[in-house]
Amino acid sequence: MWSLTDLEMDSNGSPESSPEPGSPLSVEPLESEARTEKRARLWRNLTGFWILGLCNNYGYVVMLSAAHDILSAQGAAGDCYGEVSNSTTPNERGCNLVSTGAILLADIIPSVIVKFIAPFLPFCVYIRIGISVLLQAGGFVLVALSSCEGAIIGVICVSFAAGLGEATFLAYTTYFKEKVISTWSSGTGGAGVIGAVSYAGLLAAGLSSSTTLLIMVVIPALEAVVFMFLLKHPGKLGVCNAPTEEELRSMMKNVSTEPDDPMTSVKLTLREKFKIIPGLMKYMIPLVLVYFFEYFINQGIYELIYFPDISHWLDRQSQYRWLQVDYQVGVFLSRSSLHLFQFKWLWLLAFLQGVNVIFFTLEAVYYFTPSIWIIFALVLWEGLLGGGSYVNTFHRVSQEAPPDRKEFSVGVVCMSDSFGIAFAGILSIPAHNALCSLPLEM
Repeated sequence: MWSLTDLEMDSNGSPESSPEPGSPLSVEPLESEARTEKRARLWRNLTGFWILGLCNNYGYVVMLSAAHDILSAQGAAGDCYGEVSNSTTPNERGCNLVSTGAILLADIIPSVIVKFIAPFLPFCVYIRIGISVLLQAGGFVLVALSSCEGAIIGVICVSFAAGLGEATFLAYTTYFKEKVISTWSSGTGGAGVIGAVSYAGLLAAGLSSSTTLLIMVVIPALEAVVFMFLLKHPGKLGVCNAPTEEELRSMMKNVSTEPDDPMTSVKLTLREKFKIIPGLMKYMIPLVLVYFFEYFINQGIYELIYFPDISHWLDRQSQYRWLQVDYQVGVFLSRSSLHLFQFKWLWLLAFLQGVNVIFFTLEAVYYFTPSIWIIFALVLWEGLLGGGSYVNTFHRVSQEAPPDRKEFSVGVVCMSDSFGIAFAGILSIPAHNALCSLPLEM
């Protein structure tokens, strides 16, 4: 009598024996081949979504890391903005005349718009991703080679690309059996670290901002290659259509009935879609608040926190860039933590981020923190809260939304972070101006 364990031992070097022809166990080679194919598909999709998350958010992160340089460089050229100063006198805080919140608005408002309308448009995956790739590449070129107005248009192109890509990829994760939502989230966190570090590092190596941005055009090209050739696309998904109900039933016969298996959504009417939205507020409002608080800090406060005693090795612009890197490290760590632990209390994350706003605002006014390393530690904590809120929110939606509403629900909730960031950009500009007008004696 042969057992599966015996056959596995034989394949590992134990005395070989074979079942008789016609025996039910003779199907094992086919089962082994199927398992190998399943593992290959698993790793291709998990790896593919990690790289796609990285590529999709990379341009957005780079534009925020370059915001201070864009404003300063254009101001120095006399184009649009005031020039930043490294000096610190009793009567000035060395501010740009325009907050980096202006770049944040250009980097997020187009994303908000496209995320708002995307769930109500046909799910044309290939067309959407093609547009996203072209816009991101064009945005890098425009920012690198243009003056003030052209650079802002380039930032807008990158924002539109990131928003369209995120809305599409997040909805597309619901078509996969593998838990690609976790690797997508980790990849977006990786974009923060790699984007901020690569920009700061290439500038530190002596390259100009323009040359650095032109080099980065390779990222959207990589996104296109991974989407077309690495992903193992599910079913018979067409260019512009979700599976029909018949195709959906056929697909579901080939997967187990475990709770974490996907159930691709069927078409919903416009009325049905609007009825779903109120039930998603428990996910959306905490995520809006977390991102509002953290981007108010990032784009309204970071540039006002300055330690002149270390300016001989880290000037004002460099301090801003490395604070962005530090924040992105925290985001990456927490967005990659889903398999280690999950956090259900989304409102608590919003509250803790609100406490951070109070601390950093007081620091920008009174400069009471004795060392920049304390600031680095708190910025890392800020990033951990933001990334944790993102990945746990979308994990909960993917687990708790009814199968026939999952794709739409994820698409709607993905607007939340963009709304919070947009509100932060709007408020950070007058807040920046108010803080800049305060005397340093405070």
